[in-house]
Amino acid sequence: MDAAVLAAALDLLIEYGASQTSIEQVAQRAGVTRATVYRRFTGKTALLVQAIESVHQDHEPGAIDWPDIASMLDDWALYLSEPRNRRMLRRLYGAVDDHPELLQAYRGANGLRRAAAERATLAAARDSGELPADTDLDILQQVLNGAVLHHLGSYPDTTSAADIKAFLAAVLRQAGHRPGARG
Repeated sequence: MDAAVLAAALDLLIEYGASQTSIEQVAQRAGVTRATVYRRFTGKTALLVQAIESVHQDHEPGAIDWPDIASMLDDWALYLSEPRNRRMLRRLYGAVDDHPELLQAYRGANGLRRAAAERATLAAARDSGELPADTDLDILQQVLNGAVLHHLGSYPDTTSAADIKAFLAAVLRQAGHRPGARG
């Protein structure tokens, strides 16, 4: 039953946003009563946080141990080519003023480990000479995150993984990435 409630909550968050999602809607979609939802969750925000965490927990710790930037971009592009993921990310960023806990939950469940893996991949590329030696990894990560947000807001949800990867690779080229270059 918890799985059905969490799935309904996430679906409604993605479809309508946090402000337009209610416990009543979640209960109705999950086929349970409002009282059942309230017995398990203290409120809408707690329910949405748990729904986000339930699908974004790091179930495979080695899954994001990318051997190189190309592999990292493949993974990102595959994730970002799914319309449901794109809509969810837009909803989370769009709710940051009214429901900052939702983006924090996503980052806590998914983003922190991914950010560390991203940094390690970028550091390896810098150390191997594929990125300039003076590359500021913190700034480059922020640039990549900004590029992802730009893509989410500017490109259609039907954009292919190949096109998304090409976009992100172009951003990295502007930062001095030269695949195959060895220092």
